[in-house]
Parts: sequence; C-alpha cells; structure tokens
Amino acid sequence: MAHETTPAVDDAAKRARAAVQSLYVEDQASQALGIEIIDVAPGRVRIAMTVRADMVNGYGMCHGGIVFAFADSAFAFACNSYGDPMVAAGASIEFLAPTPRDERVIATAVELSRSSRHGIYDVAVTNAAGAVLAQFRGRCSRLRGPTPTA
Repeated sequence: MAHETTPAVDDAAKRARAAVQSLYVEDQASQALGIEIIDVAPGRVRIAMTVRADMVNGYGMCHGGIVFAFADSAFAFACNSYGDPMVAAGASIEFLAPTPRDERVIATAVELSRSSRHGIYDVAVTNAAGAVLAQFRGRCSRLRGPTPTA
C-alpha cells in the first residue's frame, strides 16, 4: 500500500524544511563542518559530512569533539524543525567505533518526546554502510526571549 500524504502533512514538512534551512543559513559552525542536509521532517533530520584531514586526531580518526558537534547539529535541526526556538539543555554521546579520515558519515536525529518547553532526541551517527559509530542523546529547552527590565 502506498503512503499517502495529506495537505496538512505536506504543509508540516514544508514548514520543517523552511525552519531547518533558515537555521542552517545562520549556523556558521555546521557550514564550517561541511554539513549537508539530506532529509527533513517535523522532529526528524538526516545530515551528512565527510571527515576531512583537519578533523582527525593524533590516531588518524575523527576527533570525538567533531563527532559530537556533528551529532549536535542534527539534534539542533530536528528540535528546531517546528519553527520554535529550542536550544540544548544537555547531551551525551557514546563512541562505538572509530571514524577514519575521508569517511562519509550520516547523522539521523529522531524525536523521542516533545512538549512546548522541552524535548528529547536521539541521534545515530553511522558510516555509509550503515554501521553505528556513535549514539547521541540530546535534551532541549525552549529559548526564552529577553526579560523586560523595570
């Protein structure tokens, strides 16, 4: 059976793509990593990048901080895909396998829970063959505007 879309689903997907693109345009860190946005849906994002020579540590594998930043970008795009300003409130990562230079990696962020103020997202970082290299979990909070002064 084919998956049918409705105008509401199509509109939500368009809004999610627009929200992520708007964030990406201002995200110099993600751009500097060479991140490519592959797929966007409300609460779900897939991105990719290639591990460059300037990203490897003394052992010739991608620096853990770069892997974390890559996963964190996927998390940020996913939790902001509704257009509400959300920022990280906490995150953790488990490194499961090394990521060599020139490896194309993919991060898939998936929403586990979301309210108007908080959300939890899992991000799997995989190689091109689909092997999981790292597992990231992020918790976000809604960004509050400036507090008016008296």
